[in-house]
Amino acid sequence: MISQMIRLHSIEEVSAFIHAAHQLPFSADLVSGRYVVDARSIMGVLSMDLGKSLELRLHTEDKDAAARMAEFLA
Repeated sequence: MISQMIRLHSIEEVSAFIHAAHQLPFSADLVSGRYVVDARSIMGVLSMDLGKSLELRLHTEDKDAAARMAEFLA
């Protein structure tokens, strides 16, 4: 598993993030405190407190795929 902190500032960023998450060949979760949601779920992501940093957990050891997701988030 690869983990990194992210921020999503707008609805447009959330929409683009979810679209990118759907392209991943592995599972991804967003974590805030004790809450964990599927990163591909628009309702799940919008239920998170977007004013805080969120932990993105990529369920892979593929560093290249994780790097591509990190490029999207940059």
